[in-house]
Amino acid sequence: MTTKFKIERPLIPNDLAIGTFEDIFYDEEPYLSNQLITNISRENDSIERLFVSKVMFQKVSLINSNFNKIDMTDVIFENCDLSNSKFNEGIIHRVTFRNCKLLGVDFSEANLGNVSFEGCVMNLCNFGVARLKQICFDQSSLRGTSYYDCQFKKVKFERCNIDEVDFSETPLDNVDISTCTFERLNVTLKNLSGCVISAEQAIGFAELLGLKVKR
Repeated sequence: MTTKFKIERPLIPNDLAIGTFEDIFYDEEPYLSNQLITNISRENDSIERLFVSKVMFQKVSLINSNFNKIDMTDVIFENCDLSNSKFNEGIIHRVTFRNCKLLGVDFSEANLGNVSFEGCVMNLCNFGVARLKQICFDQSSLRGTSYYDCQFKKVKFERCNIDEVDFSETPLDNVDISTCTFERLNVTLKNLSGCVISAEQAIGFAELLGLKVKR
């Protein structure tokens, strides 16, 4: 039986000031707080150790940018494009990505807690060696995404496309993928114990184990 849990949502004031992302390039310690940032488009930025708190991004494009070691708390991304950007080694807490394009985003070695990905396209993302606690992937496309050697605690996948996802070296105990669709997964068999799957999916996993299933 899977453990039920709730995601803590971002705590953001209703009266956010209109902000401009460009302001942070003039700060010795880049910091964004209590702002609404909308309708901007930038590419190839590099801002390490950016701190973001109580910010809402709407219709923002930050493609192919480097936000290594970012620290984000209480943040919402809505209808944004962050494709091929780097959030590796970041701290990401109480963050919602809603209807976002996250193709190839690098979350490797990041710490994520109370994060939800809702209706996102995030094929070929990299979560390698990341720690994920209280995370929900909901109705998102995760084709080819890597969760290599991750630590999962209270992680759920709901109605996602997880075809070609790499779960190798990641324990899947209490991880429910029964509502997801896939043709092939890369998994470490010893770490499948406790993974929740549908009856139909069980046939595919049986064949992974070398069993011959009569159809």
